[in-house]
Amino acid sequence: MEGRTGSDLPPGFRFHPTDEELIMYYLRNQATSRPCPVSIIPEVDIYKFDPWQLPEKAEFGENEWYFFSPRDRKYPNGVRPNRATVSGYWKATGTDKAIYSGSKYVGVKKALVFYKGRPPKGIKTDWIMHEYRLSDSRKQPSKHAGSMRLDDWVLCRIYKKRHMAKPLELKEEESQPAQIDLKLAHDASEQHMSKFPRTFSIAHLLDMEYLGSISQLLSDNPYNSTFEFPNTIANAGTDSAERPSWGKSHTNTWIQGFSSK
Repeated sequence: MEGRTGSDLPPGFRFHPTDEELIMYYLRNQATSRPCPVSIIPEVDIYKFDPWQLPEKAEFGENEWYFFSPRDRKYPNGVRPNRATVSGYWKATGTDKAIYSGSKYVGVKKALVFYKGRPPKGIKTDWIMHEYRLSDSRKQPSKHAGSMRLDDWVLCRIYKKRHMAKPLELKEEESQPAQIDLKLAHDASEQHMSKFPRTFSIAHLLDMEYLGSISQLLSDNPYNSTFEFPNTIANAGTDSAERPSWGKSHTNTWIQGFSSK
């Protein structure tokens, strides 16, 4: 969707004028029948076309297109412009922006959005227009009595708004597998911990293959060959209490007896 590439610009140059430059060097010259610095803005009545038809009418442009266009009245005795097109209409949005050259008020910039259908049930599109109008355009008398012409010339910059939502959606989709992997890892860890009962006896420990035999663990530890238990039944107040000594055979017998219970 590009306009014709033929223009007076040298190769490598782009047409990106400021709001002040559009008013002072292009629209004002067009309104006073003086030549513009570069003849790349065509005269097109944009309201006779839909916005997607306009790029092929442009002399120059890739992502935005400029036109000199007249404006007609909506009503014979009113000052509202007729913004209806072939299959829709342009609707103003936001507030008008005053354009200054130094401290002098020279023009107005209005933003509009294109809607398909007819008001008030139009469908909003991504087509945007910036309309530039001279500050003294309304003071010029009509050339013909009873004419529907509101302005001889306004300058229109038209483009289609780009969406940035798709890259964000792709990033969200790419992050989903990582979340699934974390969930699987968490479920696996919970399944592994479920093998250990919260309450169990010595018999349960002996039945678990991965824990082995407690008697074997005790027998392999040289520091557990004997157990000493204090004799609290008799001689509780003496320092030289008799403390029985238990060997391996006593330990194994005690564990087997506890397990049978």
